[in-house]
Amino acid sequence: MVDDPRDFGRIAATNALSDIYAMGARPIFALAILGMPLRRLPVEIVREILAGGSEVCAAAGIPVAGGHSIDTPEPIYGLAVTGICHAAQVRRNAGARHGDALILTKPIGIGIYSNALRAGVLDKAGYSEMLAVTTLLNQIGTALGDDPAVHAMTDVTGFGLLGHGLEMARGSRAALYIDADAVPLLHQTESLLRAGHRTGASQRNWDSYGAEVVLSEPTAATDRVLLTDPQTSGGLLVACAADAADRLLAKIRDAGYAQAAIIGKVEPGEPRLVVTRREG
Repeated sequence: MVDDPRDFGRIAATNALSDIYAMGARPIFALAILGMPLRRLPVEIVREILAGGSEVCAAAGIPVAGGHSIDTPEPIYGLAVTGICHAAQVRRNAGARHGDALILTKPIGIGIYSNALRAGVLDKAGYSEMLAVTTLLNQIGTALGDDPAVHAMTDVTGFGLLGHGLEMARGSRAALYIDADAVPLLHQTESLLRAGHRTGASQRNWDSYGAEVVLSEPTAATDRVLLTDPQTSGGLLVACAADAADRLLAKIRDAGYAQAAIIGKVEPGEPRLVVTRREG
């Protein structure tokens, strides 16, 4: 999604580590998975990609213990991460309870930003913001997994907020209500969307699960694109006891997730996503 090799490595590593944090665990080591087109990319570029990944792992406090590399037509890089936690601390994308509040820890809009980047119209401030969000480790997940008020967690990645929310709804056998006005966005998301920047994956996401989503009018078309926007290294969607939501939100923000917000609730009903807009 970016051309700078070190940034590419940093984003990929952060994204890989997210799966561990999303289950309430703590990573302990990683293995690098590398596929590079031999004789087409300079060794210096490969070295920068690996350095970016190692930089993120160092920030997470874990070693890159080894890895595997193969010859591929296009550059591929990621991590296989091992983590640990007590069995009682494991959080899944199921287990949300009726009456729970929903918290999102990072803003969305990465897919729209990456489309604008490919089109050459994302400015320096936008790129810096995108990089800051996609390289922000979801380490808060480890602490959230240790809090009994947190009932379910998942990271928001390629299926968009609606897709990963729907997985939680299905796993929890409940309906999730999302307040679209409360969902945090990267700062240029709406202006870039109005300029026509969106991804094909957003439409494919909607085609795959849109039948289980109810969108409010008159902003349904816009919300559909925003909330299906595929995220790379997105934030955590957290279902927690409503009376603990403000405490947990403050804890998340104090940990460095400045745009974290309470974005909805869990209610009884058939598994589905209901997106609302405030009146006025």
